[in-house]
Amino acid sequence: MMILNEKPMKKQTFLQGAAILALATAIVKVIGACYKIPLGNIIGDAGYGYFTTAYDIYSVLLMISTTGLPVAMSRMISEAQALEQGAQIRKIYHTALYVFLLIGLLGSVGMLLFCRQLSILVTGFDTSWAAIAALAPSVLFICVISAYRGFFQGQSNMTPTSISQIFEALCKLLIGLGCAWLVLKKTGDVTLAAGGAILGVTIGCVVSMAYLSYQYHRAAPALSANAGPTKTTKQTMQQLLAIAIPITLGAAGLQIINLADTMVFMRRLTGAAGFSQDAAETAKGIYNFCQTIFNLPCAFITPITVSVIPAITGHLTLKNARGARIVEESSVRIMALISMPCALGLASLSGPILQLLRGYEGQNLMIGSAILAILGICVIFNSLVLLTNAIMQAHGDVTTPVIHMLIGGVVKIIVNYILVGIPSIHIIGAAVGTVCCYLSITVLNLIAMRRDPQTKPKIFSVAGKPLLASLIMGACAYMINGLLCAYLPSRSLACLLAIAAACVIYLILVIAFQIITYDDCLLLPKGDKIARFLKIH
Repeated sequence: MMILNEKPMKKQTFLQGAAILALATAIVKVIGACYKIPLGNIIGDAGYGYFTTAYDIYSVLLMISTTGLPVAMSRMISEAQALEQGAQIRKIYHTALYVFLLIGLLGSVGMLLFCRQLSILVTGFDTSWAAIAALAPSVLFICVISAYRGFFQGQSNMTPTSISQIFEALCKLLIGLGCAWLVLKKTGDVTLAAGGAILGVTIGCVVSMAYLSYQYHRAAPALSANAGPTKTTKQTMQQLLAIAIPITLGAAGLQIINLADTMVFMRRLTGAAGFSQDAAETAKGIYNFCQTIFNLPCAFITPITVSVIPAITGHLTLKNARGARIVEESSVRIMALISMPCALGLASLSGPILQLLRGYEGQNLMIGSAILAILGICVIFNSLVLLTNAIMQAHGDVTTPVIHMLIGGVVKIIVNYILVGIPSIHIIGAAVGTVCCYLSITVLNLIAMRRDPQTKPKIFSVAGKPLLASLIMGACAYMINGLLCAYLPSRSLACLLAIAAACVIYLILVIAFQIITYDDCLLLPKGDKIARFLKIH
């Protein structure tokens, strides 16, 4: 029979899956830079503010639809796979898909019908309505995409997710930029041009969904070859929702707080800080652009969290505590290796990076440099939050991260309300509020993990060497950029050379400090050969 000839899905190790997702993320971010940097130049800071306002609203619905359920799917499918219950994996997928479709339909219709009201609610102005309306169909498509991705990720197969992300990014680049330029040329309306830019996102979701559907229908029949027992649809739904609802509430709550935060600082800018509408929109555009850079290194932590949940869950299902601990500490080490040099690099070269990417000068450069330097340090705390949340969720604790995220969001609103209203601080206060938010969550998560005897990876000892290497690298980058600026005619060239030198220095320090361990190497393909080459024992 054809079913029996289907090849079983190839399972990847934790680091293999993370590496595949990280490579895709790198490609997606390069494409994204080719999209967002020219986009900012086409539609300006105010138009970029309209664009990101639509994304802020979209993110709330996205978090509701794509945070809790994929994590629940990943955990449950990983458990079913460890117990060789192929039919239950299919049951989990179909049950989750019904929920995804309902959420997606409600979200898309809501964004489309209330696009003007949502724009006014968030910023006080209706300038983002076109971008919100253009993005509305994406909510439905991304819900279906999330169901497919949860199916593959729960089986530790990250390749379909990675390829689909690249398809999305390419469509966004080619169609989004083209539409933004064409609409602006034809109408001269920045509001409509921002909507045109987002159209590429929607089309990218359609292409990604079609690809994942094809891959699912190739992989699903193989599960029937080893069916195993199944739970009822009601039991499966109850288990899904028991895991997904707390995670979703926390993620949606934080996104709602972020929206409220935007509402607060926009009104504080035009109120207590004395900004005009145009000045406030421009300041928001600068802040949003710095957030885009801030989100870049954080995006490389997501592949780790996506891979770590099914990996830890699989070990715990088989009562393999040592295997779970190895995965946890490896994930902390890889997180530190990525986030810490990025954080110190952004902090030490914030001004040159903004000049290189956006050409800021004068007051805008001073404001942007301060924001990016502060957000750079926040990369470490944000990365720790993402990873510690994932580890706790893999251990079955889905409520504690929710409470901590909400506490952090409240801290952010309070700090922003106070600082943004001070004219000498204004929009820079929003960056300080972001740091306070993630620092608070990090501290609370670490305290909670210390109390749980099953969840105690050695975070501080594991992250110590990467932090030292990053501090040395950041200091070198700052000094090298200063020296090159004194001798080279181009500040952009000086910045690029300083970044390249910093990467080389950091790589040398990683090898010299022997930060990568033997257990890390074994999680990679041909890891024993890699360990011998690096002389790791």
